[in-house]
Amino acid sequence: MNDISAAPKPILEIDPRLLEALVCPVTRRPLTYDKAAQELVSPTAGLAFPVRSGVPIMLVDQARKFEPQKN
Repeated sequence: MNDISAAPKPILEIDPRLLEALVCPVTRRPLTYDKAAQELVSPTAGLAFPVRSGVPIMLVDQARKFEPQKN
């Protein structure tokens, strides 16, 4: 029996207009889209918000944390 969860996820695009409208809920700064990871990234906050089935999940408790960039 095939395990569906092991199948690779299709890489989805984000509508550029949606990306322009979305901002980080912490910093209120623009986000960048990491297509391969399917995440919206806030380098200043050090957070990467998942995109699931084309829907951005903009909840801080669902975001992946990483070392923020220094300006």
